[in-house]
Amino acid sequence: MKKTFLFLVILFIAAGFCFASDPVEGYWLSVDEKTGEVTAGWHIYQERGVLYGKILSFSDKSGVDTAVNCRESYPGFPVPGKVNQMPILETPWIYGLTSTKPGEWSGGTVVNPEDGRNYRCRIIFRPADGRRYAVDTLEMRGEIGLGIGRSQFWRKSDQRTASSL
Repeated sequence: MKKTFLFLVILFIAAGFCFASDPVEGYWLSVDEKTGEVTAGWHIYQERGVLYGKILSFSDKSGVDTAVNCRESYPGFPVPGKVNQMPILETPWIYGLTSTKPGEWSGGTVVNPEDGRNYRCRIIFRPADGRRYAVDTLEMRGEIGLGIGRSQFWRKSDQRTASSL
């Protein structure tokens, strides 16, 4: 009886770890590193072990804007069709990342829908520590090669806030 109970407890704990989401998944607010202003609300999500991110709202754009400054296509872009005709909102501009360990993703691409530039992308979850990170933070790094690039630090949010800028 004790062995059966112990087995069931271990089974439930193991199942919980299998279905736990990665800390990068969820809703985030991108922040302009120069002004500290919130620029967009994002949804970061995982499908079949690949990480994606789409813009839910902009602080200064409407939902009808299209990505006219983008090229027609990008290697590996996850949505069929001409990218420069796609809406800025609800299109996965971050795509193709795979997990290197919980809270860290790399090997993907981020496209800036405002100017059409694309970068290699790395995302790292930075938990709130009361010092450098007052709140849960997502380091979203775009690189052009050889580690040359820049990072933005996004703040954890909820669906309602991320969708209503």
